[in-house]
This record gives sequence, C-alpha cells and structure tokens, in this order.
Amino acid sequence: MSDPRLSLLSTDELLRSIVGKVTEIRAREYAVMQDIAELNRRGAAAELGYKTLPQVLRHALRWDNQTAKRWVDQAVLLSSEITPTGSEITPALPVTAAAAAEGALSLDHVAAVAEAMKNLPAEVENLVVECARDHEPAAVRAFGKDLAYGLYQNDPEPRDPEPAPEGNRLTLRQNKTGDWKLAATLDALTGAKFATLLDPLAKPRPATEEGPDPRSLDERQGDALAELIDLMLRADQLPEHGGEPVTLTLTMAYQDLAEQVGHAVLDNGERVPADQVRQLACTAGIIPMVMGGRSQPLDVGRRSRLFTAGIRRALVARDHGCAFPGCHRPPKHCDAHHIHHWADGGDTRIDNGVLLCRHHHTLIHRSGWEVTIEQGAPVFYPPAWLDPLRKPRRNLLHTAA
Repeated sequence: MSDPRLSLLSTDELLRSIVGKVTEIRAREYAVMQDIAELNRRGAAAELGYKTLPQVLRHALRWDNQTAKRWVDQAVLLSSEITPTGSEITPALPVTAAAAAEGALSLDHVAAVAEAMKNLPAEVENLVVECARDHEPAAVRAFGKDLAYGLYQNDPEPRDPEPAPEGNRLTLRQNKTGDWKLAATLDALTGAKFATLLDPLAKPRPATEEGPDPRSLDERQGDALAELIDLMLRADQLPEHGGEPVTLTLTMAYQDLAEQVGHAVLDNGERVPADQVRQLACTAGIIPMVMGGRSQPLDVGRRSRLFTAGIRRALVARDHGCAFPGCHRPPKHCDAHHIHHWADGGDTRIDNGVLLCRHHHTLIHRSGWEVTIEQGAPVFYPPAWLDPLRKPRRNLLHTAA
C-alpha cells in the first residue's frame, strides 16, 4: 500500500526524497562491494569449494553469472589491496571509489568510468568522475572517448594501423517488379553531407486529425531520398536548415588550417583532417567566421524576432550542438532559443541565444532549469529538487576534445 504521507509532499519534495533515497542505496551498494572485495582478498571461493567468487555469489544471492562477475570486477577496482608485508595499495580508481562511497555513482556509472579510464591517464580521473556526478553513464562514455581523442590526437600512429576506409560505393539494381534496390557505403565526409541533405526531409510530418505520422524511420528516409531526387532535378530548390540552404559547417582554428595541422569538426561531431579541409576550401564555398580573443564567435546578423542565418552559424560555431548538459544532438537537430525571451524584451543576438534540441528546448520553457551566458558560453542551473545548491553545469560532450 502507498504511504498516505506522500500525498502531502510537493512534487519538489517528493523528487528530493527520491534523490536522497537513491543516494543511500548507492552508498549501501558501495559497502556491499567492500564486503565482496574482502571475500576476494581472503580467497573465499577456494575456501568454500568454488572455482571463482562470482560462482559463490550466484548461489548466495541468486544473481546470474554476468551480474555476479560485474559486482566482483567493480569491487576489485574500488577497493584497496593489502600486500603480504601489510602495506596498503590504493584502489585502481581512487577518485571513483570516493565518489561511490558518497552514493554519488551507481554501478553503471562506475562501469562507464572504468571503461573510459582504460584509455586515459590516471591524472584525468577526476574530470571523468565530475562528468559522472552530473550525467548518465552513456554521456560519461562519450566524454571519455572525446577526452582520449583530445589527449592523443597528435601521438604517432599505432604499429597496427586501422584498416583503410573502403571508399564510396553504390549498388543500384532494378528488380523484376520495376522497383530499385540501393545499397551504399560512404566515407565519413560524404556520409555527413548526405545525412545533412536528407535530415530536414525525413522529419515526421506534423500530426493531423488522423494522428501522428505513421511512417517508420526507414520509410521516412526512403521518401526523403525520393524528394531529394526531385529537388535536385529542379536544381534551384534545396532543403533548408535554420532558414538557410543546407551547408556543412566546419569549425577550425585559422592557424591550424594555415599550417595544415590538427582537424576541423563537422556539425555532427565528425572530425576532418586539415588536408581534407584545405581541399574543401578549394572546391566549396567557405563562410568566414570572425572569432574573438577567446575563440568566441563575434555578433553577426541584424536585430529581428527570428534568429538569422548569420547568427545561427555563430551559435553553431560556439555551441557545436545542443548546449544542454549531457546532450549530444548535433546543430541540425537544434532550435535557437532566446535566453531572455523576445516577447519580454530580449534581443535577437548571440549573447542572448543558445542552441537546444527540441526536447531540451521544451524542458527549458516548462521546467525549473535556467540557462545564462557566462564568459561567452552557455551555463545551466538545475532545479532545486535535482541539486539544492543549484551548481552550474555545462555540456562537456561538445568541448572535451
């Protein structure tokens, strides 16, 4: 039966209660892992006649083998070791262990941090754990990958180089019924161009009296390709993103481009080597973006209610996608949001705008989340039920590298 006292709590109080209880559960899970680590240290499996400790836990706790092995692996990572001489060796992930003891991390978070740290030096564990304190495990894994790329992008190539890309291939066949079957393999840059063209045409149609768009994603993309072919035949009409013709935006420091080092980043986060960027500069239209001293795009466009194409390009250069903490959606899936609402007197300019995906745009309008621009970058403040101290947060996924 439900507790009648719960109905007396406000929604914020109820959410704070849930957060507090889950924190207690996570702290207790850490205590259980310490017990498991002690069983492992004393060789309990052999003492009890089992081959491995996970087998013991399977019978004792009715866990499946995968769950039992996961608990043992994480217990070893988060516990100290005692040498035969009595010396204590700190845990493999000491910062993670401290956060788990507080109840700040779940088992999934610990697994995500451990996965990320396989490719990172111990000195950055605190950065990965800070990300885990604020975001879900999937975001921690993405942050770890970007952080590793940023740290090692200039290292020598490994001894076993990655397989060479297959290049662009297209198979097009007509069957006996007259329909065409198509299969393609595209390199990263060509695939990004194609996805950029296809995306605005593949969005679900607005809901009508008959209900929402019934087509699956594959059906929408098939119809979008058919429409794209018609558009190309008409040549003077192209799909748009943010009020301007489809454009691939590459962000790169000018000095790196001039010296042919480093890489540029596409809207979707794909990295393009400097030599390919220089080739694009010769064969494609490049829109110059004047950057400030802190690599912040300067104000462009004119005052209006809607964000102009010029201002949107500047927001893309600054935010690189949805600016909400932990969101990885690329710019083409984002709206430009007025921080100080236009209807309330807010100006349409870069320092009053932020890119948000449709989900987080709705969330900002309807929830207790707040966003400001501080030192030229979007900063978000969570509602009090999520964090009573309302600690500021930023999206590290777009800036880790």
